[in-house]
Amino acid sequence: MSFTQNFSKIFHESILNYHLQEALLAECHNPYHENTLDFLLYHKNWIDNIQWHLEDEIRRPDIMPEFALDLKRKIDKWNDVRTNIVEKIDDFLFEEFKEVILHNDSRLATESPAWAIDRLSILSLKIYHMDFEANRAEDTEEYRQNCGQKLAVLKLQEKDLCLAIDQLIAGLKSGDIQYKRYRQMKMYNDEKLNPVLRGFQK
Repeated sequence: MSFTQNFSKIFHESILNYHLQEALLAECHNPYHENTLDFLLYHKNWIDNIQWHLEDEIRRPDIMPEFALDLKRKIDKWNDVRTNIVEKIDDFLFEEFKEVILHNDSRLATESPAWAIDRLSILSLKIYHMDFEANRAEDTEEYRQNCGQKLAVLKLQEKDLCLAIDQLIAGLKSGDIQYKRYRQMKMYNDEKLNPVLRGFQK
């Protein structure tokens, strides 16, 4: 099993388990051992599920302003948690490859493996939901066909992204690709770095 086959298996498991609970902020019961990559991957995808449905809810045409503000705060909070977990995945993988001897002509990738894995997790969610729409019996055949075409594109994107991630990890293992950990350095939720929030502290 390739790296990404295992990643996709874990993401699919998380998505199915999340939807079994039928709760917006469903509690995560992670089946994997702590301090493992699989644990982090499952947790990360679970948060993506929560974020997905929060983003659906905040687009309700009949939403009350107070509820919308509460949802926006939740989206910001969970996005911070998501970012922290992606960075933990990078930390985990960095430890895996830190002893690799780099080649003199090793190249630097445009993103770390964890942020590529983040995109794969979200793509898994897109495929799950588009597949649901493509098979929704109560809608028209034209609608289902349109969603089926989009689903085919998403699956092709998944195939290509999996190949790219596997190539990236293989390059890290061989020393053909350098690994640098960068942090997101998000400023808008920081009471010191966001000038608006800083102003409210005075």
